[in-house]
Amino acid sequence: MKTFYKKFAEKFIEGLLMLSGTVTSLTVVLIVFFLFKEGVGVFNQKPVEDGYVIAVNKNNPLDKVVSEDIKNIYDQKITHWNEVGGNPDSIILFRLEDISNYYSDEAIGENFEGLAGCISRLTDSLPGIIAFFPEKYLDKNFKGKVLDVDKISLSEFFMGEEWFPTAQPSAQLGVMPLILGTLWVSLGAILLALPLGLAASIYMSEIANDRVRSIMKPLIELLAGIPSVVYGFFGLVIIVPLIQETFNLPVGETGLAGSIVLGIMALPTIITISEDAMRNTPRAMKEASLALGASKWQTIYKVVVPYSISGITAGAILGIGRAIGETMAVLMVTGNAAVIPHSILEPVRTIPATIAAELGEAPAGGLHYKALFALGCILFLITLFINLSVEFVTGRKKHNKH
Repeated sequence: MKTFYKKFAEKFIEGLLMLSGTVTSLTVVLIVFFLFKEGVGVFNQKPVEDGYVIAVNKNNPLDKVVSEDIKNIYDQKITHWNEVGGNPDSIILFRLEDISNYYSDEAIGENFEGLAGCISRLTDSLPGIIAFFPEKYLDKNFKGKVLDVDKISLSEFFMGEEWFPTAQPSAQLGVMPLILGTLWVSLGAILLALPLGLAASIYMSEIANDRVRSIMKPLIELLAGIPSVVYGFFGLVIIVPLIQETFNLPVGETGLAGSIVLGIMALPTIITISEDAMRNTPRAMKEASLALGASKWQTIYKVVVPYSISGITAGAILGIGRAIGETMAVLMVTGNAAVIPHSILEPVRTIPATIAAELGEAPAGGLHYKALFALGCILFLITLFINLSVEFVTGRKKHNKH
């Protein structure tokens, strides 16, 4: 009877474990599916805000326009239609608030009942006009021509150099500055953290005695438990003013500040994994090296480090993953300027910081909302590549041992 209950309990526990694993795996799959479903939707939308249209005079030969041209027109960088394939007319900009410059309040109507007709007549009378107004004021017998705006393309999204998702009349969704800012800060962080982390792991595994190791290891691992906002405050109060004063900059919120903060945050991961890898070096290999006349330092950099290189690489890659996915600390110290960085001493903006700063004000289901989900997809693919790299490195290590 006891055997029966024991087997039943084992089967029950196995079932619970299988159910837990299935639910967890399914949850991850559903999250990824939802992320990509929302993110890919940005390529099915036009950059013009929903409910608005862009219209020109009916004699204007232009039928289709791209988002960048619309922005340049309204920024007055393009002032003649022939620069975008139209007639040699000067461009006249019109927004809804400009209607009072052309028509009286009586013509518009107390409740705007005459507004649609006024916009129609105005578009018909001005050959060089480009009008941006709500679609509800588009007259049934509109005398102008509504321009067809191209949907957001992959090249425009990934290679665009301007990120203004709420710009009117046409949003600019170029993520190149955000991707470069993320990689720039992360690369700087790993270049700072890897030498320090490697030095600390060598000291803890090969030089420090047990008492020192028992004190240092918990302290270093404690760094991983400090909230990122605390690191952000530390960077804002200490690192940012120091960088500003040292390099004589107008502001200290730069990519370098983000790299330093993220480097500190990545240290526990690098040190812990590297130290464990070094301590797993077979004792016989180290003793053989010493017996052949090698010094302790020669044994470390010619035997221990080469043997542990896979573990050190895995720690470095996981440290990069920590840096790339960090949000709050980076948001506080990098300046959040969505421009392509040319120096690490310039303000930058990263993908996680952009999502954290803008998602709360993006209307659900809108273009801005879906663009932020697309940024999440990019971040997911970057971290997936990093995790696969770790699997490849650790798998190669196991293969070499066999």
